[in-house]
Amino acid sequence: MNIIFFGTPDFAVPSLERLLSHPAFNVLAVVTQPDKRRGRGSQLIPSPVKAIAQSHNLPLYQPKSVKKDEATLDYLKNTQADAFVVVAYGQILSQAILDLPRLGCVNAHGSILPRYRGAAPIQWSLYHGEAETGITTMLMDAGMDTGPMLLEARTPIALLDNFEDLAARLAHIGADLLPETLLQLDQRAIQPMTQDESQATYAPLIKKDNYWLDWSRSAIALHNQIRGFFPSCSATFRDKAIKIVATAPLSETFGIQLPSQLSAIAQAWSNPSEAAQPGEVVGILKGEGAIVQTGDGVLLLRTVQLTGKRPQSGWDFANGTRLEVGEVFGKGG
Repeated sequence: MNIIFFGTPDFAVPSLERLLSHPAFNVLAVVTQPDKRRGRGSQLIPSPVKAIAQSHNLPLYQPKSVKKDEATLDYLKNTQADAFVVVAYGQILSQAILDLPRLGCVNAHGSILPRYRGAAPIQWSLYHGEAETGITTMLMDAGMDTGPMLLEARTPIALLDNFEDLAARLAHIGADLLPETLLQLDQRAIQPMTQDESQATYAPLIKKDNYWLDWSRSAIALHNQIRGFFPSCSATFRDKAIKIVATAPLSETFGIQLPSQLSAIAQAWSNPSEAAQPGEVVGILKGEGAIVQTGDGVLLLRTVQLTGKRPQSGWDFANGTRLEVGEVFGKGG
């Protein structure tokens, strides 16, 4: 089966590698986003998918707009590919492109559709505290993740999973699901299923203010925000910005889901002092870090990052700053 692969970030790499190694597929070319300038030297950095394509000497296209780039469009029209496979490409395909391949355009999306359509399904599923997510393969149409569904695979979400953990797991689930989807589609062994619009939810692009922490929210809400938008959530400490990278809600409600060394501690902290204000350090746990009061419950700061510094454990932070009970973390922003 002749395939053209559209993808850009690390999330798409396992899928491309799986198709390249599978005897049933011939990857004709790769379409990815243009190189971006990053880092202190503002150097042009290729996408992870581009790096894989180059290592396999594949024809490579990087249009700024795939809908308007004549060279890319001419290639797509003339290859007569059986399918276009799209995994986190980052551009919307026109109907003219969607209509080109024999089997259509197959997308692997990081949620159980029709929930969490859009650009950031993994982040928002964590933010909302979902217990389960997965990958859905679908035939693309002109809408935003609205096409007929093909296959799905699910995975549970653990309390301490963050975006990086979950994205890596889903990337490999998607890589497993795509070959099966393509082969069954070719054999007409799948009946595409229309999405139930009444069940649809959306996962929009992350905005800067999504990273700001408000300690008046509950411990579990803050924890979900921090792991969903990992590693970028911010607060203030001693009038300077600080990133809160990893946390754990200390409550008997979540004790069974915590590592063994934290389960008993969670039970002990289930009824903290009502006198503390949101953001206030109410305890410092030896070997772990600061315990902070929230609008409902307390939150253990497991990993933090001071401006200009590398991430450090909550315990190293507490020691290094000589943190004291009663100090207060401020809101982000």
